[in-house]
Amino acid sequence: MSVPTARPRREDYSESTRKALVDSAVVLFTKQGYAATSLDAIARRARVTKGALYHHFSGKQAVFEAAFGAVEKAVLARLGEVVTGPGSPWDRAVSGLQAYVQVCLEPSYQRIAIHEGPVVMGWERWREAEEHFSFGLVKAAIEALITAGEIDDLPVEVTARILFGALQTGAAIIAGADDPRQAGAEVSQTIIRVLEGMRVRRPSCAACGTEPAP
Repeated sequence: MSVPTARPRREDYSESTRKALVDSAVVLFTKQGYAATSLDAIARRARVTKGALYHHFSGKQAVFEAAFGAVEKAVLARLGEVVTGPGSPWDRAVSGLQAYVQVCLEPSYQRIAIHEGPVVMGWERWREAEEHFSFGLVKAAIEALITAGEIDDLPVEVTARILFGALQTGAAIIAGADDPRQAGAEVSQTIIRVLEGMRVRRPSCAACGTEPAP
C-alpha cells in the first residue's frame, strides 16, 4: 500500500504567495480602482517582492483577472449554498435572487465585477467570464423549477439566458444608483414578478379546500 507523499514546502509557499497577492489586489482594486493601483502597491501589501508577483502573473491585467475570479468564486459558493439548500425549488430560487441582490451591494463585487470588469477585461471576455461563473447556477435553478412544476415547461436554455441577462442588468442598475439599497429592492421585486409571471397557476379546489398558487 502506497503512502501519500507530503506536499513540497515550495508548492505550499507558492500557493500562499499567490493567494496573498490576489487578496491584496482585491482590497486595493476595491478601494482605489484599477487605474490607481500599482503592482508595487499590490506586492507591498502582500509582503512579497515584485519579482514574486511576476513569477505568478504576467502583468497588471492578469492580476486583475485573478482578483475578478476570486470575487466571483466566493459569490458563486455563497449563492450555491442558497439555491441548493433546504426549502422548495421556488423558495430557493427567490432566496437566491435576494442573496444575489445583497451581493450587488458589496463594494468588492460592485467595483471589480460590475464597474471595472468590462473595462479592464473587454466586454466580450468579461461577458464570457461572467457566464462561466454564474450562468450554470441560473440554469440549474430554472431546471429545478420546471422539474418541480413550479413554472411552465419553457425552453430551459432560453429562459435561463433571459433571466441571466435580467440579473446582469439589475446588477448594473444597483451599482450605478444613487441609492443602491432602494435600487436593489426594486430590482428584486421586478425580477420576482417576472418569475411569478411564468409560475404555473393551479386551479382552486373548493372540495379539498385548496387555493390557486399565489
